[in-house]
Amino acid sequence: MEMIKFYYATGPNPIKVALMLEETGLPYEVVPVSIGKGEQFTPEFTAINPNNKLPAIIDGDAVVFDSNAILLYLAEKTGKFLPDETAAARGEMLSWLMFVASGVGPYSGQAAHFLRFAPAPKEYAVERYSFEARRHYGILNTRLADRQWLLGDRYTIVDMAAWGWARMLPMLLGREVLEEFPHLNRLIEAIKIRPAAIRADGLRERFATEQKIDDEFRRNMFRFIQKD
Repeated sequence: MEMIKFYYATGPNPIKVALMLEETGLPYEVVPVSIGKGEQFTPEFTAINPNNKLPAIIDGDAVVFDSNAILLYLAEKTGKFLPDETAAARGEMLSWLMFVASGVGPYSGQAAHFLRFAPAPKEYAVERYSFEARRHYGILNTRLADRQWLLGDRYTIVDMAAWGWARMLPMLLGREVLEEFPHLNRLIEAIKIRPAAIRADGLRERFATEQKIDDEFRRNMFRFIQKD
């Protein structure tokens, strides 16, 4: 079987894909990309992902970027971690996967940005994105109140997608938020102890791609604030 090239950096979105690759057992090669050094803006990587974001994969002739698209691609490739093959189950899966893709991820990312990196004044932005992130996680928590996994009794790519960001909850909203979302915390802990998750998390040490938050890091992460 041909080895998948996995373009990786530390962060919530790449770890979803690392988890899926480990869960499926597909052979893959990690290609670390230092976003702090701006390697995502090279012509070589731009040709793979015009949006200059991590992760991305190359699987033979297939190039896939966006973490949620990659999860769906790999699930369909292997036939694993998908719901039942019914229209109702597929509709439910797509709805929740896109909820994570268009809601949980973006609002969590913006909350983290304004809390930790944005210059003042930022009170309104912090309040808005923290509120929306909390609201989205509350929806996931309610969904999990009467089921083991987000789609019922089967562990799927939707759980992997949610876990990538939900595992960052203490950093985003404070450790006490885990008590507010006990059902979501149960899912986080259940995935955290899976052997595949442990191996995926280990990539952070094996392929360290980041550097300290200095002027170079800020120039590459927050290019919109540059005046020249």
